Amino acid sequence: MQTFQIKLPQFEGPFDLLLFFIERDELNIYDIPISRITEEFLGYIKQMELLNIELASEFILVASTLMRIKSRMLIPRKELNEAGEEIDPREELVQKLLEYKKFKEASDELQSLADKRALQHKRGGTVKDLRQIAEKYSSESELHSLTLYKMLKAFNKVLERYEYEQNKPVHTIMEPPYTIEDSKQKILSILSDKKEIKFEALFDFCESRIHAVFIFLSLLELVQIQTLSLKLGNGLNNFWISLS
Repeated sequence: MQTFQIKLPQFEGPFDLLLFFIERDELNIYDIPISRITEEFLGYIKQMELLNIELASEFILVASTLMRIKSRMLIPRKELNEAGEEIDPREELVQKLLEYKKFKEASDELQSLADKRALQHKRGGTVKDLRQIAEKYSSESELHSLTLYKMLKAFNKVLERYEYEQNKPVHTIMEPPYTIEDSKQKILSILSDKKEIKFEALFDFCESRIHAVFIFLSLLELVQIQTLSLKLGNGLNNFWISLS
């Protein structure tokens, strides 16, 4: 019996799927046709289930969010804010999509940087490039669990290329005396004596910018594996770090 294999595009997360629909159909991200997008989103989930492909729980969460927004938009009497203005049920979703899109672009740019650096012998500007990209994409938004995941993947790829370049025999620049594992232990040691610490204070002991990069990467990894927790305080990007 001849068998047929059906292949569906794989998406890294539910926001990646939503952006695919929006960009494919050239939709206005600020005026998302919720009913149409919800049907397509649920259709994708159904196809994946028919193929016995396990989906992350985030897809189910976003599906329920879309259904909730769709239901709220069908209510004749619209919700009003304190100023008496009509509340768009899609607003929160739009903001999350815009933030995801921004960090997706940052991720792609970081990967491009990693590929470019892999073909070069000199790498003196790597840290400067990383800093410029981070400032470009993070100055207007708060850190979110989703962005943490995206940035962690991108920075890890850059770090792997960076370490590979250091080990090439053609290089004459000495390897930095830091490792991700040592940096993680340093962070955990600091937090073992304190209940929580402000984000900026974590870098007080850093000897250089490259040292700060190692600490930052280690922090992202510890948050990703849920060893550490991030709490947002008052003000812009005012983070507190604590043991989970």
